[in-house]
Amino acid sequence: MSDPLAQAILRYTQRQPTPSPYQTAIDGVYILRSDNPTPPTYRLASPAICVVAQGAKWATFGADRLEYRAGQALVVGVEAPSLGRVFEARPDAPCLVLIVELDLAMLRSVVEQMAHSPKAASESVRGVLVTDFGGPLADCALRLVRLLDTSDAIPTVAPLVIREMGYWLLAGPHGGDVARFALADSPSQRVMNAIRALRERYAAPVHVDELAGVAQLSRSAFHRQFKALTSLTPVQYQKQLRLLEARRLMMSQSMAVEAAAFAVGYESASQFSREYARMFGAPPKRDAKQMKTMLEAG
Repeated sequence: MSDPLAQAILRYTQRQPTPSPYQTAIDGVYILRSDNPTPPTYRLASPAICVVAQGAKWATFGADRLEYRAGQALVVGVEAPSLGRVFEARPDAPCLVLIVELDLAMLRSVVEQMAHSPKAASESVRGVLVTDFGGPLADCALRLVRLLDTSDAIPTVAPLVIREMGYWLLAGPHGGDVARFALADSPSQRVMNAIRALRERYAAPVHVDELAGVAQLSRSAFHRQFKALTSLTPVQYQKQLRLLEARRLMMSQSMAVEAAAFAVGYESASQFSREYARMFGAPPKRDAKQMKTMLEAG
């Protein structure tokens, strides 16, 4: 292993008394280590930059699948359901990932201070992308990990390094797209306001015209930009949100299948079970039991 970032992350993980994932002493910074390939896992992704120092992962958003490996990063600018998996990892060469949450308000502040605002390649901005991770970006990531050894400096230095990381991200080849989903007056940010409204009321029937009104867009423009950002239609997005929340309720609160279905907005338990099995690969009761067994074993 010759990459300094991979070496620094590996040293950090070797000192930890518990298994991955690790919430570090820097707010919003996490480290993942996988010694073997992992099964696909559903989650609700949040704005973040996920840097692979060693190994490889893939993530799907809707029908779009993105692979990213050592020297690359997944940049997520929108909250969206996703499916991800580590597919390249060995005990002697674990997959090592640094995750830094992205504060869109911070990115917006950086854009406003840039002499030349980054330009987006097209009107329809993707909310998720893969970028090469080298040069100043890699230097920032390495400094963040090394900063974990000097806890007294973290409150002062870490925010500056994360802000610098935001600058180099905005100054890079995908800076225009990143700026578009960060700027408050952009169509992408208005669609993200509608996404937040949908998330807050995910158990209620979805009304696309109402969401388009929140985004201040026509129905057709809203539908197009929503799918560009999330790789899902509003109805697909809501369905996946409901199923993810129902799974969480059954796992964390041991809620019965029918109770979980009704709690997230389903009127038919049989429809819920069909859609749940289609998404997670097993009926709700069996899936919850399998997940609990895996967690207890791990």
